[in-house]
Amino acid sequence: MRRTSALVLSLFFVLSACRGEEPRFRPRGEPEPTEDTPVRVTPPPTPTPVARPEPPARPQVPAPADVAAPPADAARTASGLASRVIRPGTATEHPGPRDRVTVHYTGWTTDGVTFDSSRDGDPASFPLDHVIAGWTEGLQLMVVGEQRRFWIPEDLAYHGRPGAPAGMLVFDVELISFVGAPPPP
Repeated sequence: MRRTSALVLSLFFVLSACRGEEPRFRPRGEPEPTEDTPVRVTPPPTPTPVARPEPPARPQVPAPADVAAPPADAARTASGLASRVIRPGTATEHPGPRDRVTVHYTGWTTDGVTFDSSRDGDPASFPLDHVIAGWTEGLQLMVVGEQRRFWIPEDLAYHGRPGAPAGMLVFDVELISFVGAPPPP
């Protein structure tokens, strides 16, 4: 009991000495502040911006001469997709709308700027029902080994979605292989 009383008494003296004020720390040699001393507030340091490296620029693949518009001899579908065979394929079967294809490709805007390409790495693989409509339709026209150029109108591409290439897009696509989709459940 005595020990508890001594502890409470000690705590009382410590708290009354503080008088509810925060302790003030000052550098050595600095005089004790008075009530007339202005309060010096040091702003927090300005954070140094972290320099983020720019992503490497996409290598520009030279655009074909007919990138601005499909030539007169290009085949056209009812949807407006235009295409021309650059190199015929060796197979006879065509992928279906849900099949998984493996391709090499390069995409340009009609002013000749490369915006995407698999040619600087491994071929790309994806199901045809997970890409833009122009690809889904166009790759079903191809056979393995074929290389074809597509002129895809905006309504079969990204529909003007922010951050995506706009307008008609041009793709050179080489169909390397495809695997049939499992039947729907």
